[in-house]
Amino acid sequence: MKSLMKQAGSLMLATLLCGGAAQAADYNIGVYYFPGWKDNQIGGPYTQPWEKIKPFAEREPKLGWYQEGDVSAMQQQLGWMSKYGIDYVVFDWYWGKDGKTMMDSALNAYLRAPDRHGVKFALMWANHTTYVFSKVQLEAMFRFWAQRYMFRPDYVQVDGKPVVYIFAAEVLNKNAQSIGMSSAELIAMGDKIFKDEGLPGLSMIAGAGAGIPGYDYTPKSGYIGHSAYNYHMGPGVRFAGGRAISHGYGELDQAYRGQWNWLMERASGIYVVPMTSGWDKRPWGGSQDKDHDFSISTGEEFEAHLRAARSLMDKAPDKTRKMGVICCWNEYGEGSFIEPTKKDGFLYLEKIQKVFKSDK
Repeated sequence: MKSLMKQAGSLMLATLLCGGAAQAADYNIGVYYFPGWKDNQIGGPYTQPWEKIKPFAEREPKLGWYQEGDVSAMQQQLGWMSKYGIDYVVFDWYWGKDGKTMMDSALNAYLRAPDRHGVKFALMWANHTTYVFSKVQLEAMFRFWAQRYMFRPDYVQVDGKPVVYIFAAEVLNKNAQSIGMSSAELIAMGDKIFKDEGLPGLSMIAGAGAGIPGYDYTPKSGYIGHSAYNYHMGPGVRFAGGRAISHGYGELDQAYRGQWNWLMERASGIYVVPMTSGWDKRPWGGSQDKDHDFSISTGEEFEAHLRAARSLMDKAPDKTRKMGVICCWNEYGEGSFIEPTKKDGFLYLEKIQKVFKSDK
């Protein structure tokens, strides 16, 4: 696969390109996609997941209660992403202990779409499981990634290599230790498999928050950098009454900014800035702290959050590569969504376009 790097000494330019023909000053904005909206799928949150969302009528998508795997629905979503300034979509990706993928109908619809509107894609391995994968199973997974996805020209690259986000780096590190390896050795194994398949290698981004006990934030971990699917609290932040969990989007935004600053100062490698539209898990049964479910943003709050993220990227372009990723396109069960709805229309997408794709 041809490397995207045109000048080996221009690291920032190469990573800003990140698989696309962007100008050096551009922001590279992604969004996570939760593939949980198909009935009767193995690994799905519920047998009929939309039935849990229907009592929250304000969350009904503009597309209606669509079924994952519908190519026309995916193509429409990609068209909206492209129009409003989303450069790539990161699909939550699941690997079963039987060596088979789960909940991949949306990703397969992306791959089948005749027009992806220039929106690239990447994987986020949703590895939040207690199951310990063997070395053989992990080798098979790396090989599957390489053969199935990574040769595609629309797959996102960082530093000239296909990039994979990890939901929980701490879990992957423990898995590595359980089979007698370090995380760096495990990632190096994946890198070698990619190269054996004819790829330039593997870039892996750790999903990790601030101050995890025993977690190695240095290059010894093997990751090229850090990001996160979502945060719920800031590093050492205590809100009123000694709470660490947000009770409102203003507090959640404050928690994110604290996490950004901590990781920027203390974690090695690049930092792909995570952003969020909010949190409200009531359709999935609610958070343990019920008041945490009042953390959904208004349009104005979301715009301020995005502007803070843009400011961080501008202040440290070498560290952030001006890359960001938003949670999420369609986490309706957790209250993190920017996909157009029948109630709010394109409000959240318009904020993304305004902040990252205009001079305003």
